[in-house]
Amino acid sequence: MGKSLDEIAIQLKECNKKVQLIYAFNGTGKTRLSRAFKELIAPKNELEEENGLASKKILYYNAFTEDLFYWDNDLDNDTNLKLKIHPNAFTEWVFVEQGQELNVISNFQEYINNHALTPKFNEDFSEVTFSLKKGNDEDIENIKISKGEESNFVWSIFYSLLEQVVSVLNVPEESDRETDKLNQLEYIFIDDPVTSLDDNHLIQMAVNLSDVIRKSESDLKFIITTHSPMSLS
Repeated sequence: MGKSLDEIAIQLKECNKKVQLIYAFNGTGKTRLSRAFKELIAPKNELEEENGLASKKILYYNAFTEDLFYWDNDLDNDTNLKLKIHPNAFTEWVFVEQGQELNVISNFQEYINNHALTPKFNEDFSEVTFSLKKGNDEDIENIKISKGEESNFVWSIFYSLLEQVVSVLNVPEESDRETDKLNQLEYIFIDDPVTSLDDNHLIQMAVNLSDVIRKSESDLKFIITTHSPMSLS
């Protein structure tokens, strides 16, 4: 008889490995496992909501992360297309507190291998528009990007945060770190960030993720789920 998601979550918690990689087909409960593990490590409470990232023991990337981003398609005029950003501790930290938007843009353009496609955030980072720069007066503004490009964009935000987390926690003495708001972190749970990526972008994502994990010198633990055999290589 197979194990329940709660039992698997407990097994993941009890394992002392730095990295745990889980391969499973779509529809088998990977996203539900990420939620079960999060509830096991750090059940949601009011303190977490008030203190944002400072009280978190786990950061996770899953389908709920992508759901923070949704399109306003301007159905009346079909001209002002924008990707809305629902604020939470994750987006507030990356954009408002740390000003990581330039890193996000750079990572996004590297992932899609297109430096002409440029995100532009509004002042309070509640929405982003995309333009295609052609180097002349024919620049295309307010375009709707593909689902794959959108997945790359959301992943670029999380990856920018991940790079900073690893860099900060690599400093052994807490008093020497540039911020104390990451000191509680114990786990990074990444659930299948490859759903809408083609093979080339999938490989690039896997290589970059592997590199940043190798750079981690702290006690931070990583749990990664995937449905793609390619990302296991």
